[in-house]
Amino acid sequence: MNYKSTRDKNVNITAAEAISKGLSADGGLFVPDSIPQLSKEKLCAMCDMTYAERAYEIFRLFLSDFTDDEIRYCVNGAYNDKNFATDNIAEISHLLSGTYILELWHGPTCAFKDMALQILPYLLTCSAKKTVDGKKIMILVATSGDTGKAALEGFKDVEGTSIMVFYPEDGVSNMQKRQMTTQAGSNVNVSAVVGNFDDCQNGVKAIFTDKEILSKLEKANTVFSSANSINWGRLAPQIVYYVSTYAQLIKDKEIEYGEKINVCVPTGNFGNILAAYYAKCMGVPIAKLICASNKNNILTDFINTGVYDRNRDFYTTISPSMDILISSNLERLLYHLTDENDALINEWFNSLKASGRYEVNDTVKQRISESFFAGWCDDNETKQTIKKVFDEYGYLCDTHTAVAYKVYEDYKKATGDNTKTVIASTANPYKFGYAVYDAVGGNEECADEFDLIAKLEKLTGTQCPKALSDTKNKAIRFTGSVTKEDMPSAVLDFVKEQGAD
Repeated sequence: MNYKSTRDKNVNITAAEAISKGLSADGGLFVPDSIPQLSKEKLCAMCDMTYAERAYEIFRLFLSDFTDDEIRYCVNGAYNDKNFATDNIAEISHLLSGTYILELWHGPTCAFKDMALQILPYLLTCSAKKTVDGKKIMILVATSGDTGKAALEGFKDVEGTSIMVFYPEDGVSNMQKRQMTTQAGSNVNVSAVVGNFDDCQNGVKAIFTDKEILSKLEKANTVFSSANSINWGRLAPQIVYYVSTYAQLIKDKEIEYGEKINVCVPTGNFGNILAAYYAKCMGVPIAKLICASNKNNILTDFINTGVYDRNRDFYTTISPSMDILISSNLERLLYHLTDENDALINEWFNSLKASGRYEVNDTVKQRISESFFAGWCDDNETKQTIKKVFDEYGYLCDTHTAVAYKVYEDYKKATGDNTKTVIASTANPYKFGYAVYDAVGGNEECADEFDLIAKLEKLTGTQCPKALSDTKNKAIRFTGSVTKEDMPSAVLDFVKEQGAD
């Protein structure tokens, strides 16, 4: 299997090249040249496999230039009890009959990004040996909160790599910021950006295609790559947990093979729900993909109208990982839904860059409506949902999972559809402790993040993961902040600091 660019379908590169590069030189995203199919026999055989074994089977389909031994090395290195606090890697909690919470946050940073970013360093180092052997790789990351820490944790002290993370100065939770700024590792750097996530993401994308910067990197024997979900090596591992979940539900006798399920995903950059779409295209019996947004509801509007318009107010919410107005992975979906019409993709995304807006054609609108439903809720509704779920089921969820739960409830009311549904839970509630504490009725003053943890534990009878509580004893290493215009200089300074010149 080879990979094309969404903006030039004549691009034809291997999986290793796609993972090493991260982003195509034309600004497009890499996509597989075909979607592999899962037979009934293959999917049912996965029921009795471990998570790592299921991942191995999926990666074999997408990474045809990797040897079986290389794939086993990657999946066994990532999905083990050293990196994840549960044997199943992705746990499934049952709230009520037919409603399942897919807990994707049992990794080292307590967010769903660990599911991909624990394996990406293995995939990238294997890819680099095939494609850029001898060159250093600098990972650039724009984060709305969770990707940054997960990427830093995955790539810290990985030989031949360095990683720089940019996050919006006032757009992450206190715990997310603390996780990033206390990060250990000799090859890591973290910087706040004066602006929002879109400023960070646009800045990183511009650096990737800046010829002057690339020339300087060439002289430094260094190449860029990405740990954001624009990198196929980040997105492919996310497909695994949707396939795995369906197999696990069969194993647990919750469903029979062929029985359709819905999947509800809280998303801003569209990567997590796109992975579920790929699983559906591979043959996993998924009926509706329910896209849940917060007040930054640009995806809701797009799915419902076919018009993507980022000329709107940007809101800082209690679900900050979804505070995004430019959903990068949507480009991949549109490439597939236009039957690989790269001319249309260029037209629409050039329009987005120039005017902040584009509208897809009627055929694409129809295809979107066949697979997707979209809704959103505001911060008050998010808090009410956290309390409702805790009061009714004794289950404490974070602010992003609560958005998904509320949108799923709205979907059922609007459609009457009672199909069994998996709700993706993307983070541990203690990553957003202040909002969660307030939601469940906490009314005591909290001196700091760790006083809050103690009060939330006492109030709910739950326990904060050690990975979060242990940040109390870690020194803050990174305090810098840059404007979006200064991001390129910050990157080049870090290259020099790493001794690459």
